[in-house]
Amino acid sequence: MSKHDGGTEVETGGAGQAAESARVRQLWHLLEPLHAVLYYAPEVFEEAAALGHVTKERWPSYFPLRAAPLGPVGAEQVASAFYSFSPRMVAEHIDSAWAAAEPGAVLAARLRGIDRAYRAIFGDRVDSPELVEAAGLARRAAEAVNTAGRPLAAANVALEWPEAPHLQLWQAATILREHRGDGHIAALLVAGLDPVESLVSFAAIGAASVERFGSRGWSATEWEAARGRLTARGLLEETGEATEAGRDLRHRVERHTDQLAAAPWQLLGAADTARLADLLGDFWVAVLSSGLLPSETTLGIGKV
Repeated sequence: MSKHDGGTEVETGGAGQAAESARVRQLWHLLEPLHAVLYYAPEVFEEAAALGHVTKERWPSYFPLRAAPLGPVGAEQVASAFYSFSPRMVAEHIDSAWAAAEPGAVLAARLRGIDRAYRAIFGDRVDSPELVEAAGLARRAAEAVNTAGRPLAAANVALEWPEAPHLQLWQAATILREHRGDGHIAALLVAGLDPVESLVSFAAIGAASVERFGSRGWSATEWEAARGRLTARGLLEETGEATEAGRDLRHRVERHTDQLAAAPWQLLGAADTARLADLLGDFWVAVLSSGLLPSETTLGIGKV
């Protein structure tokens, strides 16, 4: 089990750690769709279009919507924080994003958009006691995150909390997913996987198709070069499938990510964390049933 003491997370191993890792991953699986619907909901696209962003595909709005808490930063900083996207792809969209609308306007638009999207998806349940309770528990967990070395989590933590419970639920989900994502990058760095290698190695264990990972903007030449480096390390077969060593490395990355994401749930406590998981189920189902989210993503949810 991991312990949290003064910002330090200590791995002690054993069955307790495995159980905690499963709970941490469960909360990620439940909260991720509640956050990610921002990038697919037509209501958010309408708000983004009103700012001047192109919305015929999702990427021109995705980058400013996700990066806005960082402020008017350049493509290099966004590529660093997002990690697995090709810097060329980031530059294509970020270099023009702040000319269309400054980050403060994007932040306001994303709250308006998710407000409308949640109301459309949840209907009367948007004001239900269950959602209010879930929002309170998720906010407590989000307010417990340690943001040291986690730029996207820190940027979202610095934002003011909206008043409406359903918007607090979305903001808490966003903080917690970016906290986990920042930790995941740290785990990839420890494993010695650069941005494109992180995708190639993930595809090699079946987390998603190579075609789906192609949406991150890397060229075929860059992908093949990364495959060559991983093959030379004994992590990939010549066929592109992961070796036993490659699978073990990716599993260690995911376990390390869980450990780095555990502290908010430890501080929330086992009983309240379990209660939150129970409360989130219906809202998770509602988002998935909306049909807005793709059936396959690059996150490997349900496959790792």
